[in-house]
Amino acid sequence: MELDRTDAPVAGEYATVYAAFELSKAKWKLGIVLPGSEKMSRYTIVGGDLTALTNRLAEARAKAARGGGPVRMLSCYEAGYDGHWLHRWLTNHGVVNREIDPSSIEVNRRARQAKTDRIDLDRLMRAFLAHLRGEPRACSVLRVPTPEQEDCRRRNRERQRLVKERGSHLTRIKAMLHAQGVRDAMPLKPGFLAELDTLRTGDGRPLCPRLKQEIVREHQRLCLADKQLRELEATSRAELRAAAPGSNEAKIVTLARLKGLGVPSSQKLVNEVFYRDFDNRRQLGSYFGLTGTPYDSGASRREQGISKAGNACARATAIETGWLWLIHQPGSELSRWFWARVGDHKGRVRRIMIVALARKLMVALWRYLETGVVPTGAVLGSPAV
Repeated sequence: MELDRTDAPVAGEYATVYAAFELSKAKWKLGIVLPGSEKMSRYTIVGGDLTALTNRLAEARAKAARGGGPVRMLSCYEAGYDGHWLHRWLTNHGVVNREIDPSSIEVNRRARQAKTDRIDLDRLMRAFLAHLRGEPRACSVLRVPTPEQEDCRRRNRERQRLVKERGSHLTRIKAMLHAQGVRDAMPLKPGFLAELDTLRTGDGRPLCPRLKQEIVREHQRLCLADKQLRELEATSRAELRAAAPGSNEAKIVTLARLKGLGVPSSQKLVNEVFYRDFDNRRQLGSYFGLTGTPYDSGASRREQGISKAGNACARATAIETGWLWLIHQPGSELSRWFWARVGDHKGRVRRIMIVALARKLMVALWRYLETGVVPTGAVLGSPAV
């Protein structure tokens, strides 16, 4: 008998315990509904106290087993700050857990509404039970990545933070010198610190000692970020050269063969999106958050823009890739489709159409990775690995 089914239970097969978690850093609220009970029992657990959680779950299992027969336990919690480790812990302890998208749960639309952990727990349990009964769109259940898939994202996300940090230090040093009348400073140029003693302000003075000390400390942080960034990129290139067939690294190399898609962009797209399976292009567009949100009620009809409900990092990369595609793949079918509709228009029209192009391009790249069919008119090159 399968005990990990999540459809509505058949009477007499097994007893089902339903559990819902309202998680926070300080404390966890646990709601449990036992078989045959219409009331939800609520418990408060110190955040991360797995011993107390184990005891509560064992107690619920024991109560459900009094009627005889097998017992299964289904649980849920909203995806967020605690990540996916709790899902894996529950799964390892025989609990069929689901992570729910918080934005998919319906809320009261009054201007003022009460919000407490108790109310949130009740709402979460109702949505979860409705989902198990088969009610369409009661809530959205996330696909939890494996630890290996989650770990693959570290490279591009760390690189993104280091690039931002390096740019921040560069801008700060240049701004401090520009305020003294020193223009066109190059902080990453060899010998930059030695030149500070010879620099003169716009009115002919040497740099003040405290200003030089601050620049030196800022430059040390800049050099550290730049060093770590270079080491990270070198490690990534070595992994790509030794890519095994079918791995994420092999997908990155395949994607980077398309002219206009560099290795960093390919890494983001593969590690954030194309590591997982999609059934159709609608699922792919939803994951990027590039699907439309029409407003059609009565006589009012308008388009509110894209949903922005998906992966924000992947969506930004998709739109950036769309602009690069127009530059490096002007003869492709997608580029001709874009310019045929945009023409000489600028501004808002282009910004709207680049989103449409990005969605079409992501579908074309997904098909390219899955089937090997190159987007129509696209030019292949050699990836700089």
